[in-house]
Amino acid sequence: MVNRTLARRYASAIYALASEARGVERIGDDLQCVVAAIEANEQARRFFLAPIINRYEKERVLAKVFEGRVDDIALHALLLLVRKHRETLLQAVLEEYRSIEMSARGVATLRITSARPLSEKAVAGLVGRIERVYGTRFEPQLVVDPTLIGGVRVTTGDRRIDGTIARRLDELARALAATT
Repeated sequence: MVNRTLARRYASAIYALASEARGVERIGDDLQCVVAAIEANEQARRFFLAPIINRYEKERVLAKVFEGRVDDIALHALLLLVRKHRETLLQAVLEEYRSIEMSARGVATLRITSARPLSEKAVAGLVGRIERVYGTRFEPQLVVDPTLIGGVRVTTGDRRIDGTIARRLDELARALAATT
């Protein structure tokens, strides 16, 4: 299990450095590229996560691969995770970094889960209504889950609006069980 608190600490430090260097978006993109490069190749992923590989050797290889291709702040963050035996936090650090970046812009993530892909018009209408209710700007993240049968489930932070058919059927079953 990933320690989100620890990942957030690393992400906060990286964000502070990126903010000082006026490169918040660029460094976030570089971190995203590093994660994508490591995850794209099974051998690279195993090498990166392997606890038995010498730390200095791992740092040397990663520096050789990413030096000059990503910002120094992103590279040093990666090397620090390796040095501190925290490689497994990389994805969580990126997610927390993006979360901090969005908060700084006054935007929150709105996860919209539906049984089928939604039209741009439907998404815009849904996001607009929720923005008016909560008084917050949202960046939608669309997820298709065919097991929902129908309807939409919206999640932001610890809030959930469940308008799925599965939830409605569950409520109906509970109501029928309570009457018998």
